[in-house]
Amino acid sequence: MGAYEAHRGGSGEPLVLVHGFSGTWRAWEPVLDRLEASHDVLAVTLLGHAGGPECSAGASVSMPMLVDAVERDMDAAGFETAHVVGNSLGGWIALELARRGRARSVVALAPAGGWKGGTRAERRLRTLFTRNHKLSRRLLPRIEPLMRRPRLRRLLLWQVTTRGDRLSPPAAAQLVRDSVACPIYFDLMEAILRDGPPASLEGIDCPVLFAWGTKDRIIPSKHYSRRLRELVPAGEWIELSGLGHVPMIDDPELIARTITEHAGRAAKHGVPTPA
Repeated sequence: MGAYEAHRGGSGEPLVLVHGFSGTWRAWEPVLDRLEASHDVLAVTLLGHAGGPECSAGASVSMPMLVDAVERDMDAAGFETAHVVGNSLGGWIALELARRGRARSVVALAPAGGWKGGTRAERRLRTLFTRNHKLSRRLLPRIEPLMRRPRLRRLLLWQVTTRGDRLSPPAAAQLVRDSVACPIYFDLMEAILRDGPPASLEGIDCPVLFAWGTKDRIIPSKHYSRRLRELVPAGEWIELSGLGHVPMIDDPELIARTITEHAGRAAKHGVPTPA
């Protein structure tokens, strides 16, 4: 798919998968086979991320730039609209795509953007992501042998997932390498803090499902969901019992079923799609 790292497979109604901050399309590998059984799946790698499209020289990084790039990916795939699923930062992007009229339905898995600017919750995220990047860089030279041990793999990935041991050692090591290699890691973080969370999500007219793991240690629902509830009052909310911030690692079967059932309901109830 294109000149950069992404994934396309399966057949059926179009489905776009958008990973989180500093990740890549590989975040969706645990659920791809299940989703491709019923959908034409496009898993993108975000602009400025490891293996993703490069930012234009001299361009100032911003959230709209990332959303624009996913729209270009959809255009290149021939998707005027699609069911859109996003995790963390990708959940925020999925909502923005819906606001632009590109989504037939949205599943937002632990979406970012639910905090208020200038608050303690926002400052916590800056500290958390700065610290995690430094720690990951220190571990990088030894990441392969460290990830070979299931208990240690689970411990090292405890913020991201409750079941890091379910990832293969190579996949776990790649997750860390991709994050450290994200070219716009700090530029994007500063852009989000500078521009703030979404002020409005008016214009979303497709079904939206928010699904949040009860063991999310990155952006726990208790502190980061209230504002999204206000911005998308028609959204449906469910809890994912015992799952972490990247729930497709913890329970691929449940997450795939959640996605396909929501998309199926949207199609069944006649959500308008282009001819």
